[in-house]
Amino acid sequence: MKYLVTGAAGFIGMHTCIELLKKNCKVIGVDNLNSYYDKKLKLDRLKRLRKDKNFKFYKSDIADFKNLYKIFKSIKPQYVINLAAQAGVRYSLENPFEYSKSNLIGFGNILECCKLTKVKHLIFASSSSVYGGSKIFPFKENQNVDYPISYYAASKRSNEVMAHSYSHLFKIPITGLRFFTVYGPWGRPDMFLSLLANAIKKNKIIDVFNEGRMYRDYTYIDDVTEGIIKISKKIPKRVKNTLRKNSTAAPFKIFNIGNNKPMYLKKIISLTENAFNRKVKKRYKGMQKGDLKFTHASIKALYNWVRFKPKTSMEQGIKKFANWYDNYY
Repeated sequence: MKYLVTGAAGFIGMHTCIELLKKNCKVIGVDNLNSYYDKKLKLDRLKRLRKDKNFKFYKSDIADFKNLYKIFKSIKPQYVINLAAQAGVRYSLENPFEYSKSNLIGFGNILECCKLTKVKHLIFASSSSVYGGSKIFPFKENQNVDYPISYYAASKRSNEVMAHSYSHLFKIPITGLRFFTVYGPWGRPDMFLSLLANAIKKNKIIDVFNEGRMYRDYTYIDDVTEGIIKISKKIPKRVKNTLRKNSTAAPFKIFNIGNNKPMYLKKIISLTENAFNRKVKKRYKGMQKGDLKFTHASIKALYNWVRFKPKTSMEQGIKKFANWYDNYY
Protein backbone atom coordinates (compact mmCIF):
# COMPACT_ATOMS: atom_id res chain seq x y z
CA MET A 1 0.00 0.00 0.00
CA LYS A 2 1.16 3.52 -0.77
CA TYR A 3 0.76 6.20 1.90
CA LEU A 4 1.48 9.92 1.71
CA VAL A 5 2.15 11.35 5.18
CA THR A 6 2.33 15.13 5.61
CA GLY A 7 4.22 16.49 8.60
CA ALA A 8 6.48 13.43 8.27
CA ALA A 9 9.36 15.09 10.13
CA GLY A 10 7.04 15.93 13.02
CA PHE A 11 6.55 13.94 16.20
CA ILE A 12 3.41 11.95 15.32
CA GLY A 13 4.39 11.99 11.64
CA MET A 14 7.74 10.26 12.16
CA HIS A 15 6.28 7.54 14.39
CA THR A 16 3.41 6.93 11.96
CA CYS A 17 5.87 6.56 9.07
CA ILE A 18 8.00 4.10 11.10
CA GLU A 19 4.99 1.86 11.84
CA LEU A 20 3.86 1.93 8.20
CA LEU A 21 7.37 1.03 7.01
CA LYS A 22 7.45 -1.91 9.46
CA LYS A 23 4.38 -3.21 7.63
CA ASN A 24 6.23 -2.96 4.28
CA CYS A 25 4.12 -0.05 3.03
CA LYS A 26 5.57 2.51 0.64
CA VAL A 27 5.66 5.84 2.47
CA ILE A 28 6.06 9.28 0.91
CA GLY A 29 6.81 11.96 3.48
CA VAL A 30 6.08 15.66 2.98
CA ASP A 31 7.23 18.39 5.38
CA ASN A 32 8.24 22.05 5.04
CA LEU A 33 10.78 21.72 7.92
CA ASN A 34 9.82 25.12 9.33
CA SER A 35 11.56 26.70 12.31
CA TYR A 36 8.66 26.70 14.80
CA TYR A 37 11.01 24.63 16.98
CA ASP A 38 14.59 23.31 16.67
CA LYS A 39 15.05 22.08 13.11
CA LYS A 40 17.77 19.66 14.18
CA LEU A 41 15.17 17.47 15.90
CA LYS A 42 13.17 17.31 12.66
CA LEU A 43 16.24 16.48 10.61
CA ASP A 44 17.23 13.72 13.05
CA ARG A 45 13.75 12.21 12.78
CA LEU A 46 14.09 12.29 8.99
CA LYS A 47 17.50 10.64 9.23
CA ARG A 48 15.84 7.65 10.93
CA LEU A 49 13.18 7.40 8.23
CA ARG A 50 15.60 7.67 5.32
CA LYS A 51 17.30 4.44 6.39
CA ASP A 52 14.34 2.53 4.92
CA LYS A 53 14.33 2.04 1.14
CA ASN A 54 10.52 2.27 1.09
CA PHE A 55 10.60 5.87 2.33
CA LYS A 56 10.80 8.88 0.02
CA PHE A 57 10.83 12.49 1.17
CA TYR A 58 9.70 15.76 -0.43
CA LYS A 59 10.41 19.11 1.20
CA SER A 60 7.26 21.07 0.48
CA ASP A 61 4.71 23.31 2.19
CA ILE A 62 1.10 22.13 2.00
CA ALA A 63 0.12 25.80 1.57
CA ASP A 64 1.86 25.71 -1.85
CA PHE A 65 -0.87 24.10 -3.96
CA LYS A 66 1.10 23.93 -7.22
CA ASN A 67 3.97 21.98 -5.69
CA LEU A 68 1.71 19.80 -3.53
CA TYR A 69 -0.45 18.77 -6.50
CA LYS A 70 2.69 17.92 -8.48
CA ILE A 71 3.70 15.48 -5.69
CA PHE A 72 0.20 13.94 -5.57
CA LYS A 73 0.10 13.49 -9.37
CA SER A 74 3.57 12.01 -9.45
CA ILE A 75 3.15 9.41 -6.70
CA LYS A 76 -0.63 8.74 -6.82
CA PRO A 77 -1.07 7.77 -3.14
CA GLN A 78 -3.88 5.43 -2.14
CA TYR A 79 -3.99 6.72 1.43
CA VAL A 80 -3.19 10.17 2.80
CA ILE A 81 -2.48 10.90 6.47
CA ASN A 82 -2.43 14.67 6.97
CA LEU A 83 -0.50 15.54 10.13
CA ALA A 84 1.02 18.78 8.83
CA ALA A 85 -0.28 21.77 10.76
CA GLN A 86 0.82 24.73 12.78
CA ALA A 87 0.60 23.33 16.30
CA GLY A 88 0.29 24.87 19.75
CA VAL A 89 -2.45 26.78 21.55
CA ARG A 90 -0.13 29.42 23.03
CA TYR A 91 1.66 30.30 19.78
CA SER A 92 -1.73 30.94 18.13
CA LEU A 93 -2.14 33.94 20.45
CA GLU A 94 1.06 35.47 19.06
CA ASN A 95 1.03 34.46 15.40
CA PRO A 96 -2.46 33.60 14.11
CA PHE A 97 -1.41 34.11 10.47
CA GLU A 98 0.64 30.87 10.55
CA TYR A 99 -2.50 28.96 11.58
CA SER A 100 -4.53 30.47 8.74
CA LYS A 101 -1.80 29.56 6.28
CA SER A 102 -1.09 25.95 7.33
CA ASN A 103 -4.32 24.83 8.95
CA LEU A 104 -6.81 26.50 6.62
CA ILE A 105 -5.18 27.16 3.23
CA GLY A 106 -2.89 24.14 3.55
CA PHE A 107 -5.66 21.79 4.57
CA GLY A 108 -7.89 23.10 1.77
CA ASN A 109 -5.08 22.19 -0.65
CA ILE A 110 -4.89 18.66 0.81
CA LEU A 111 -8.63 18.18 0.27
CA GLU A 112 -8.44 19.40 -3.32
CA CYS A 113 -5.45 17.17 -4.13
CA CYS A 114 -7.27 14.16 -2.65
CA LYS A 115 -10.28 14.95 -4.83
CA LEU A 116 -8.25 15.40 -8.02
CA THR A 117 -6.20 12.21 -7.55
CA LYS A 118 -9.08 10.03 -6.25
CA VAL A 119 -7.46 9.05 -2.96
CA LYS A 120 -9.04 5.97 -1.29
CA HIS A 121 -9.02 7.38 2.25
CA LEU A 122 -7.88 10.64 3.86
CA ILE A 123 -7.09 10.66 7.59
CA PHE A 124 -6.45 14.07 9.14
CA ALA A 125 -5.40 15.44 12.52
CA SER A 126 -7.92 17.39 14.54
CA SER A 127 -7.50 18.12 18.26
CA SER A 128 -9.11 17.72 21.66
CA SER A 129 -8.94 21.52 21.89
CA VAL A 130 -12.11 21.72 19.73
CA TYR A 131 -14.11 20.83 22.88
CA GLY A 132 -13.34 24.31 24.27
CA GLY A 133 -14.76 24.99 27.72
CA SER A 134 -17.18 22.05 27.66
CA LYS A 135 -18.22 20.81 31.11
CA ILE A 136 -19.54 17.48 29.80
CA PHE A 137 -17.08 14.66 30.60
CA PRO A 138 -15.80 12.49 29.08
CA PHE A 139 -15.74 14.40 25.78
CA LYS A 140 -17.81 12.59 23.15
CA GLU A 141 -17.72 13.06 19.39
CA ASN A 142 -21.41 14.02 19.19
CA GLN A 143 -21.04 17.02 21.53
CA ASN A 144 -21.45 20.56 20.20
CA VAL A 145 -17.95 21.88 19.44
CA ASP A 146 -18.83 25.14 17.74
CA TYR A 147 -17.43 27.43 20.46
CA PRO A 148 -13.61 27.07 20.43
CA ILE A 149 -11.67 29.18 22.93
CA SER A 150 -8.38 29.47 20.98
CA TYR A 151 -7.59 30.26 17.36
CA TYR A 152 -5.74 26.95 17.10
CA ALA A 153 -8.91 25.12 18.16
CA ALA A 154 -10.95 27.22 15.72
CA SER A 155 -8.64 26.20 12.86
CA LYS A 156 -9.00 22.51 13.79
CA ARG A 157 -12.78 22.71 14.02
CA SER A 158 -12.72 24.43 10.62
CA ASN A 159 -10.78 21.45 9.24
CA GLU A 160 -13.55 19.10 10.37
CA VAL A 161 -16.24 21.18 8.67
CA MET A 162 -14.17 21.59 5.48
CA ALA A 163 -13.49 17.84 5.36
CA HIS A 164 -17.16 16.97 5.79
CA SER A 165 -18.14 19.22 2.87
CA TYR A 166 -15.57 17.57 0.55
CA SER A 167 -16.60 14.13 1.70
CA HIS A 168 -20.25 14.94 1.01
CA LEU A 169 -19.73 16.68 -2.33
CA PHE A 170 -17.09 14.43 -3.86
CA LYS A 171 -17.69 11.12 -2.03
CA ILE A 172 -14.15 11.08 -0.57
CA PRO A 173 -13.83 8.74 2.45
CA ILE A 174 -12.40 10.93 5.22
CA THR A 175 -11.68 10.30 8.91
CA GLY A 176 -10.74 13.04 11.38
CA LEU A 177 -8.90 12.29 14.63
CA ARG A 178 -9.17 14.44 17.74
CA PHE A 179 -5.80 13.81 19.40
CA PHE A 180 -5.54 14.08 23.20
CA THR A 181 -2.08 15.27 24.39
CA VAL A 182 0.23 12.83 22.62
CA TYR A 183 3.60 12.24 24.33
CA GLY A 184 6.65 9.98 24.10
CA PRO A 185 10.19 9.74 22.60
CA TRP A 186 11.00 12.33 19.91
CA GLY A 187 8.26 14.62 21.28
CA ARG A 188 8.04 18.33 20.45
CA PRO A 189 10.21 20.56 22.69
CA ASP A 190 7.34 23.01 23.25
CA MET A 191 5.13 20.33 24.87
CA PHE A 192 4.82 20.34 28.67
CA LEU A 193 6.71 17.07 29.28
CA SER A 194 9.69 18.28 27.24
CA LEU A 195 9.69 21.66 28.99
CA LEU A 196 9.49 19.83 32.31
CA ALA A 197 12.36 17.48 31.41
CA ASN A 198 14.48 20.44 30.30
CA ALA A 199 13.80 22.27 33.57
CA ILE A 200 14.71 19.15 35.60
CA LYS A 201 17.95 18.50 33.71
CA LYS A 202 19.11 22.13 33.67
CA ASN A 203 17.90 23.05 37.15
CA LYS A 204 15.52 25.69 35.76
CA ILE A 205 12.09 26.85 36.94
CA ILE A 206 9.01 25.42 35.19
CA ASP A 207 5.84 27.50 34.89
CA VAL A 208 2.84 25.51 36.13
CA PHE A 209 -0.45 27.07 35.02
CA ASN A 210 -3.66 27.18 37.05
CA GLU A 211 -1.37 26.26 39.98
CA GLY A 212 -1.30 22.68 38.69
CA ARG A 213 -5.04 22.18 39.18
CA MET A 214 -5.55 20.64 35.76
CA TYR A 215 -6.24 17.17 34.38
CA ARG A 216 -4.89 15.90 31.08
CA ASP A 217 -5.73 12.78 29.06
CA TYR A 218 -2.16 11.97 27.98
CA THR A 219 -1.85 9.38 25.17
CA TYR A 220 1.37 7.49 24.47
CA ILE A 221 2.69 7.76 20.91
CA ASP A 222 2.79 3.99 20.18
CA ASP A 223 -0.89 3.68 21.06
CA VAL A 224 -1.69 6.65 18.81
CA THR A 225 0.18 5.31 15.78
CA GLU A 226 -1.41 1.88 16.16
CA GLY A 227 -4.80 3.59 16.16
CA ILE A 228 -3.98 5.71 13.09
CA ILE A 229 -2.96 2.68 11.03
CA LYS A 230 -5.97 0.62 12.08
CA ILE A 231 -8.23 3.54 11.16
CA SER A 232 -6.57 4.05 7.77
CA LYS A 233 -7.46 0.49 6.77
CA LYS A 234 -11.14 0.80 7.64
CA ILE A 235 -12.67 3.08 5.04
CA PRO A 236 -15.93 4.90 5.93
CA LYS A 237 -18.83 4.21 3.56
CA ARG A 238 -21.78 6.28 2.48
CA VAL A 239 -24.87 5.25 4.41
CA LYS A 240 -28.53 6.05 4.06
CA ASN A 241 -29.47 9.08 6.16
CA THR A 242 -32.61 8.06 8.04
CA LEU A 243 -33.34 11.66 9.06
CA ARG A 244 -33.83 12.90 5.50
CA LYS A 245 -35.75 11.21 2.72
CA ASN A 246 -33.71 10.21 -0.37
CA SER A 247 -30.53 11.47 1.30
CA THR A 248 -27.16 9.74 1.74
CA ALA A 249 -24.72 10.59 4.52
CA ALA A 250 -21.12 11.37 3.57
CA PRO A 251 -18.39 8.69 3.99
CA PHE A 252 -17.04 10.70 6.91
CA LYS A 253 -16.08 9.92 10.51
CA ILE A 254 -14.69 11.82 13.50
CA PHE A 255 -13.07 10.00 16.42
CA ASN A 256 -11.37 10.88 19.69
CA ILE A 257 -8.00 9.18 20.02
CA GLY A 258 -7.03 9.35 23.68
CA ASN A 259 -6.17 7.32 26.74
CA ASN A 260 -9.54 7.66 28.52
CA LYS A 261 -7.63 8.08 31.83
CA PRO A 262 -7.09 11.76 32.71
CA MET A 263 -4.33 12.44 35.22
CA TYR A 264 -3.79 15.31 37.65
CA LEU A 265 -1.01 17.61 36.44
CA LYS A 266 0.79 17.51 39.80
CA LYS A 267 0.87 13.71 39.54
CA ILE A 268 2.37 13.94 36.03
CA ILE A 269 5.09 16.24 37.40
CA SER A 270 5.78 13.80 40.24
CA LEU A 271 6.06 10.81 37.86
CA THR A 272 8.48 12.77 35.65
CA GLU A 273 10.62 13.78 38.64
CA ASN A 274 10.77 10.10 39.68
CA ALA A 275 11.76 9.04 36.14
CA PHE A 276 14.69 11.50 36.15
CA ASN A 277 15.35 10.97 39.89
CA ARG A 278 15.41 14.75 40.44
CA LYS A 279 13.02 17.42 41.70
CA VAL A 280 12.04 20.48 39.67
CA LYS A 281 11.60 24.10 40.75
CA LYS A 282 8.01 25.21 40.12
CA ARG A 283 6.52 28.66 39.56
CA TYR A 284 2.75 28.53 39.93
CA LYS A 285 0.73 30.81 37.66
CA GLY A 286 -2.88 31.51 36.80
CA MET A 287 -4.81 29.97 33.92
CA GLN A 288 -3.49 30.70 30.43
CA LYS A 289 -5.75 32.09 27.71
CA GLY A 290 -7.17 29.41 25.43
CA ASP A 291 -6.09 26.51 27.67
CA LEU A 292 -8.40 23.77 28.98
CA LYS A 293 -8.55 22.81 32.67
CA PHE A 294 -9.74 19.27 32.01
CA THR A 295 -9.52 16.86 29.08
CA HIS A 296 -11.02 13.38 29.09
CA ALA A 297 -11.57 11.38 25.91
CA SER A 298 -14.41 8.96 25.45
CA ILE A 299 -12.92 6.29 23.16
CA LYS A 300 -16.00 4.09 22.99
CA ALA A 301 -16.75 5.04 19.37
CA LEU A 302 -13.18 4.30 18.26
CA TYR A 303 -13.17 0.99 20.14
CA ASN A 304 -16.40 -0.01 18.38
CA TRP A 305 -14.92 1.03 15.01
CA VAL A 306 -11.45 -0.61 15.11
CA ARG A 307 -11.12 -2.12 18.61
CA PHE A 308 -8.71 0.65 19.64
CA LYS A 309 -7.54 0.28 23.24
CA PRO A 310 -4.43 2.04 24.65
CA LYS A 311 -1.92 -0.30 26.28
CA THR A 312 0.66 2.07 27.80
CA SER A 313 0.26 3.40 31.34
CA MET A 314 1.44 6.93 32.15
CA GLU A 315 4.17 5.51 34.41
CA GLN A 316 5.55 3.30 31.59
CA GLY A 317 5.24 6.06 28.99
CA ILE A 318 7.05 8.68 31.07
CA LYS A 319 9.90 6.23 31.79
CA LYS A 320 10.31 5.54 28.07
CA PHE A 321 10.23 9.26 27.33
CA ALA A 322 12.82 10.00 30.05
CA ASN A 323 15.18 7.28 28.73
CA TRP A 324 14.96 8.72 25.22
CA TYR A 325 15.43 12.29 26.50
CA ASP A 326 18.57 11.33 28.43
CA ASN A 327 20.05 9.53 25.42
CA TYR A 328 19.13 12.15 22.82
CA TYR A 329 20.02 15.32 24.72
